[in-house]
Amino acid sequence: MSNFKTLDDLGDVTGKVVLVRVDLNLPMKDGSATDVTRVEAVKPTILELADKGAKVLLLAHFGRPKGQRHSTMSTSFVQGDVEKVLGKEIMFIPEAMGPVVEQSIGILGNGDIGLLDNVRFWPGEEANDPEFAKGIAAHGDFYVNDAFSAAHRAHASTEGLAHHLPAYAGRAMEAELKALDAALGTPESPVAAVVGGAKVSTKLDVLTNLVGKVQHLIIGGGMANTFLAAKGVDVGKSLCEHDLTATANTIMDEADHAGCTVHLPYDVVVAKEFAANPPSLRTCNVHEVAEDEMILDVGPLATEALGDVLKTCRTLVWNGPLGAFETEPFDAATVALAKTAAALTQDGSLTSVAGGGDTVAALAHAGVKDDFTFVSTAGGAFLEWMEGKALPGVAALTA
Repeated sequence: MSNFKTLDDLGDVTGKVVLVRVDLNLPMKDGSATDVTRVEAVKPTILELADKGAKVLLLAHFGRPKGQRHSTMSTSFVQGDVEKVLGKEIMFIPEAMGPVVEQSIGILGNGDIGLLDNVRFWPGEEANDPEFAKGIAAHGDFYVNDAFSAAHRAHASTEGLAHHLPAYAGRAMEAELKALDAALGTPESPVAAVVGGAKVSTKLDVLTNLVGKVQHLIIGGGMANTFLAAKGVDVGKSLCEHDLTATANTIMDEADHAGCTVHLPYDVVVAKEFAANPPSLRTCNVHEVAEDEMILDVGPLATEALGDVLKTCRTLVWNGPLGAFETEPFDAATVALAKTAAALTQDGSLTSVAGGGDTVAALAHAGVKDDFTFVSTAGGAFLEWMEGKALPGVAALTA
């Protein structure tokens, strides 16, 4: 992953037009963004280029317009939120290419910022049409991709532009790629992976890839129940994909051959109903789960043992909670293990990289989001990276 160019390789950009792909697909309510994390992430790249005298043109998508203009999906809706974060006025340009864009560039001064309209308004974006990419590229001197969250898409603005202009990684993309390389590319061993979530079926490729790359695979969430069932444990009425127990056994066999230890809970927190602090709440051994009970979290003894495992490791990659963390007290295991990982990271003994929507929320809930080495807000791209797949937007930068 190290053979990509960054802003450090860009040279003098005074008066040059730099096309910057960013992720401005913000959650909105009553006309304003409810979370501007994605804008905060790309702020350093945008301001650095502007401060160096470039004319910065932002490319982004907003919603899923499927190749047609929708008045409610124009990037003009996020213009105000972007301006607040950047602390600068930006020019909205209601096209992605053509005479209007050319005229707008003529109006922009050195160091000014323009925001093009939703690139997904044009069918050529998601089709990665070379002519569409060429049309956008005609307005720029350089292309910078700072949207790792869209890097798993082979679209014109995420992959195609790199074939028409000198291509560079923005600061957020650079940080992401370096962190991911440290986690699974060239990690310091031993490596542990925490993989949680509801279903094995959504993480099959992740698990299959990880067993050959890590020394410790910690499985939590509903998917742990499927693995327990595969080992002959009666999981009662827990969320469980019984049709995938053979697959779970195959993954455990592959882990054995690869020298990877699979960690499953041996004590669990159960209840007869999924609700906050239910009266039927109890902790028991996995072999003591009753027919009418469901496993909702990893137990305290297993959680402590998992913490001890992390103390022997040098690298951690984390995706998914250990239990139903949104509902107390089923957040206990996730919070406890996250705090252990954070403390080890702060001590300098562990490189910790986490990603995925639920994971970010869980770490924030535990109060340790800022204590990990790196936390990726990219969902699909982070998952595909964990699956070992090449990401088109990244591959285009390293070609």
